[in-house]
Amino acid sequence: MTEATSESEKKKPRLDANYWKLWTASVISNVGDGIGAIAYPWIASSVTRNGLLIAGIAIAQRLPWLVFTLPAGVITDRFDRRKIMVLMDVIRAALIGVMALIVFGRQEGLPTPDVIEQGLPFAEDLTLYWVLLVGALLLGFAEVLRDNTSQTILPAIVDADDLETANGRMWAAEVVSNSFIGPFVGAVLLGVALSLPLGFDAVSFLLAAVLVATMKGVFTPQRADAAFEQRPNWKDEIREGFRWLRAHSVLWPMAIILGILNAAFAGQTAVFVLWAQEILGADARILAYLGTGGAVGGVVGSVLAKRIAERAGSGTALAFTLVIMAVLPAFTGFLRDWWAVWVVIVIGSLASMVWNVITVSLRQTIITDDLLGRVNSVYRFFAWGMMPIGLLAGGLVMRSTEIFANRDLALRMPYFVAAVVLTVVVVWAIPQLTTEKLEAARAAGIAAREQREAHKRHTAERDTTSDG
Repeated sequence: MTEATSESEKKKPRLDANYWKLWTASVISNVGDGIGAIAYPWIASSVTRNGLLIAGIAIAQRLPWLVFTLPAGVITDRFDRRKIMVLMDVIRAALIGVMALIVFGRQEGLPTPDVIEQGLPFAEDLTLYWVLLVGALLLGFAEVLRDNTSQTILPAIVDADDLETANGRMWAAEVVSNSFIGPFVGAVLLGVALSLPLGFDAVSFLLAAVLVATMKGVFTPQRADAAFEQRPNWKDEIREGFRWLRAHSVLWPMAIILGILNAAFAGQTAVFVLWAQEILGADARILAYLGTGGAVGGVVGSVLAKRIAERAGSGTALAFTLVIMAVLPAFTGFLRDWWAVWVVIVIGSLASMVWNVITVSLRQTIITDDLLGRVNSVYRFFAWGMMPIGLLAGGLVMRSTEIFANRDLALRMPYFVAAVVLTVVVVWAIPQLTTEKLEAARAAGIAAREQREAHKRHTAERDTTSDG
């Protein structure tokens, strides 16, 4: 047997059955998420027209990324990642099912879509508002643990060389499901009953749980096999993940940059449903059309990301995405036609997808498996934990502007503020993420991973010899 044949046999199958089960589960659950992306804001706008209260529901859903992300990383590195994903999907299905029943029981007292679209006054249902708020918070906790686990399980079923391809295909399918199929289905279901989209969302999570449960293999990190009492204190484990990320010359600034990007984006979306209804004259159908912009841009970005990175260099590709994401909010703030907003969403989604494919694949390549959950959670603590802060800021900007100016300007102001903040970030960020720095980090990560694998094989061979 030649050395080449031996290495070929050791290589994991490229995008095998486990990957496609994970891919299919992601597609199904993202259809549900897309339905929810239309349904939840619309139901919230049927309960209250207060921009700060509507932003509060989005804040509740994102707040767990700030307070629970770090413990979630420890859990991810201690327990079977497949079981965690299944449990979180079942919990989310149960929560959304309960919310659907409550909305169904109260929907007769809610305003019709015509009342909402025409901006007519109606009585607020603050009881239902609190149901939505608490539900969003609990769903956020489950989402944090499930999403962190989903990202850390992929390197166990896909080789490092195939991660960009695997991530690209995964996100292309996710964005079509989330931004194209789901919103249209959600818009149709809203026309039948406000509770119906929630029921479909619950079913999607149950189907995803069944698919992930059928994945074959061992998905418990090696260190989690040790006796429980031998594990370090969970706070020490979090500190270990934080120190590792803080010492990394590329991933650390990348986490800070993404955190500010997400905060600025969240500020824009804080009152998006009110902005779309009142400035663009959007109904649920037009909101679904706008969602297709994200799907188109996301699919194109996922397909082109690897090619762009290879031809232009990964650093240049990231610089390209940062400039686009800084410029677009300034244009969006002046728009009144939904089709023009659709074009902006296509471009922004394309840029975001290029960023995601490059940066997530880099993280999965660099970070070793026993640290991946914790380091990934610390990274996302900064990257996603800033979103509730951005949502709060966006809601406050809107309400403050409304006091001193008209509502039209108030709904646009979060976009203008985001453009200023992101322009400052771009000037600082581009020198931090050059192609030379990214490729050097990738090479060092691969070398460290190979050295670790060689050490594990050597230890296993030594133990076998000793037992013999």
